Amino acid sequence: MISFVVVGSGSKGNATLLFDEETLIQIDMGLPMKRVSAALASIKKTKADLQGILITHEHTDHIKNLPMYKGKVPIYASKGTIDYLDHEVVPFDSFEIGSITIIPFMASHDASNPVGYVVISGESKLVYLTDSGYVPEESLSYLKDADYYIMESNHDLKMLLKSNRPAVLKRRIKGDEGHLSNVDSALYLAELVGPKTKGIYLAHLSEECNLPELALEAYQKTFRKKEVPYNIDIVCLKQHESTRGGDL
Repeated sequence: MISFVVVGSGSKGNATLLFDEETLIQIDMGLPMKRVSAALASIKKTKADLQGILITHEHTDHIKNLPMYKGKVPIYASKGTIDYLDHEVVPFDSFEIGSITIIPFMASHDASNPVGYVVISGESKLVYLTDSGYVPEESLSYLKDADYYIMESNHDLKMLLKSNRPAVLKRRIKGDEGHLSNVDSALYLAELVGPKTKGIYLAHLSEECNLPELALEAYQKTFRKKEVPYNIDIVCLKQHESTRGGDL
């Protein structure tokens, strides 16, 4: 059984706690230790209880405060991501941290070997993917019928194109090494969810080029059009507040 606390999700910083009855791990460390410590306290844990931290890629909003864990918590990352990792992860090569099995998979972002993670505890499966312009074909089979998805739904395309952002930044965001739009995210999930799926948590929403209601609307419309037959909770994650989910 797997549970999680998304401490914060967005361009100002990312960190997520994942845990079962025996093991506690973290994905990314782009938020202040004060916020992470508060989230840990909410599940009656401390930094000393962490058994590993998984890094998706090296952009500042994902590793800004990672040095606080250096030498204290084992750090797992792909080659080229950081120069002080303890364990190198390779896409599709599974490994274990305590009672949790982890399968890294390929993402597509303007970073060195970006990855997402499939996290498995017993019969429970969670998929974590942010910061990806599309989902590589090789990864898709690993992502099917998870209990929970923490999935990027970064921008509304119309809002992005109408924004005051420079043209080069707009091209980057909507490109293959940028970020998934609401519609693209929903199209992927419409094909990936299955009878086990209980919840989808929409991550990394742009504060300038997205709105929670637009992300939810894109999912609702897409799931209706694709005739997704499952009753699934869909929640928009926040930048400045924690969200708890999973098998509570």
